Amino acid sequence: MDVGKVFPVYEKPHHRLLQMLSPKSRKKRWFREFRALNGISFQVHRGETVGIVGRNGSGKSTLLQIICGTLAASTGTVVTRGRIAALLELGAGFNMEFTGRENVYMNGTLLGLSREEVHARFDEIAAFADIGEFIEQPVKSYSSGMFIRLAFAVAIHVEPDILIVDEALSVGDEAFQRKCFARIERLRDQGATIVFVSHSAGTVLELCNHAILLDHGDLLACGKPKDVVALYQKMLYASAEAAMQLRAACLARMNGTGEDESALPPAALEKPRIDDRHEDEAAHFDPGLVSRSVLRYESHGAHIEDPHIQTLGGRRVNVLSHGEEYIYAYTAVFDRVATGVRFGMLIKTVAGVELGGAVSSPVQDPIAVVEASERLHVRFRFRAMLAPGTYFMNAGVTGRIGEEESFLDRLVDVFVFRIPPDSGRIITGFVDFHVVPEVSQALQVG
Repeated sequence: MDVGKVFPVYEKPHHRLLQMLSPKSRKKRWFREFRALNGISFQVHRGETVGIVGRNGSGKSTLLQIICGTLAASTGTVVTRGRIAALLELGAGFNMEFTGRENVYMNGTLLGLSREEVHARFDEIAAFADIGEFIEQPVKSYSSGMFIRLAFAVAIHVEPDILIVDEALSVGDEAFQRKCFARIERLRDQGATIVFVSHSAGTVLELCNHAILLDHGDLLACGKPKDVVALYQKMLYASAEAAMQLRAACLARMNGTGEDESALPPAALEKPRIDDRHEDEAAHFDPGLVSRSVLRYESHGAHIEDPHIQTLGGRRVNVLSHGEEYIYAYTAVFDRVATGVRFGMLIKTVAGVELGGAVSSPVQDPIAVVEASERLHVRFRFRAMLAPGTYFMNAGVTGRIGEEESFLDRLVDVFVFRIPPDSGRIITGFVDFHVVPEVSQALQVG
């Protein structure tokens, strides 16, 4: 609770020596203080998965190091219960001259296992790393991918009560990443507590039931992943002035002194008001189906108006029939000249998982120039191949700001639609892949 961390910053190298030699009675300091964390307080319950997000330099890695005990807090206390395994710097305890097998035993011991426990799990660790005969070779001969695979395999097989992960979920190729995710999901399902840092919004939304936003050492938000990630993304794309205003509003809310919270996403996602009566299969418009988590990015010369879904005949709807085609449309109004313009749409679940979307053109073929006061009508035709449920849509306009493509305007969760239940449905999951099942009786011989 109330965890703070201060690092000394020396202007010149020899100031470190002068500080060491200075008597304690002298008040002169040869360094200035850098506050990496400012009174951070939160609780993580057993079995929870918590994602920590924030811009570079916000104190995320420092906080993880304090939680797992590799760094001491300057103020406050951290209370943990159970065995902790940390995936902070993969392979940090490896000896480059040792073989992979020798490093498994050494690193496993450093992570809290006895030699007997490492021996009992060695075959499973080697199989997870999947580096073949190289397990008997010095790790200095490994490729970077092999090194990471072995380091992750050792750390993940400690089977901890608390798993601390700092951006280690992006290691290796896609197949190995999926195996890492599956292993972490298994730990979570077995009741382990997981705390990790990630810049991937999708990873936080997929794995976590709680999220924390840090910025310049301060705790700005703590709550549902969808809301925290939305706030984090808004800060990323805001101007310096807008980001400071948003930060001040967040701090005021955390301190209980905020009054105007219109710029903030809701503290919790409210379920749309949906009529529970059985609907027919025809698409129609339900006025009670309204998004209550709309978030608008700061505008940079464009403004999105009137996002909606309509049938191919132009009738506006928000209750769609499974398998039918519809048009997602909006108007983009430009109040200044814009270059390299593209438009986008995205469909998400209630939990914020991004299911899919599209952009109006490839990155190398945008609209070259859009004049000020111009209005462009944007239309995306799509087929609703989705499971029964409620879904949210984004709308975005991008263009060139300096040398980079950035959002000129973006609306998150701006439109909500529903696919009604179907009692005869045989498709599982979110998306219908037109699976055709076949079951036949096997021929018996004899």
